[in-house]
Amino acid sequence: MKRLAAATAVGLLVAGFAATAKADEFLGSYVARISDEDHFASDGYRLESAAQMVRQDRANYHKFHRRDRDDERDRWFRGNDDRARLERMLQRPGAMSGSTRNAIVRGEPLIQVDVYTRSVRVTVLER
Repeated sequence: MKRLAAATAVGLLVAGFAATAKADEFLGSYVARISDEDHFASDGYRLESAAQMVRQDRANYHKFHRRDRDDERDRWFRGNDDRARLERMLQRPGAMSGSTRNAIVRGEPLIQVDVYTRSVRVTVLER
C-alpha cells in the first residue's frame, strides 16, 4: 500500500512538472531594432522603460507602419490588447536582464524576442 501511495505521489509530481512545462510553450521569435522612434509614445512623450519601448516598437510596426529595416514581423502582438499583454510580460522578472534593459533605454539595440504562451524573453543581439 505504501509503495502504491509513493508511486502515485511521484506520478502526480511528474505530471505536474509536465503540465507546467507545457503551460509555457515556445511559440517563436522575432527580431527588432529599438530605434530612437521607439523611445517615444505615439503622442510624442518620451517613454521611460524598456518594456514600454519594446511595446512601442510593435505598435510602430503593426499600427503605424513605421518599421526599421531590421524589424521582423510577428504574429502575436498585432492588436493593442496583445501589446498591453506584451508590456506586462516584459515587466516580469526574467523577461530581460538589467543590461538588456539599459541597452534598450540608452541606445538603439537589435533585440530578439522569444515568445512563449505565458512569457517572453528579450536578448540583445547587437548594441
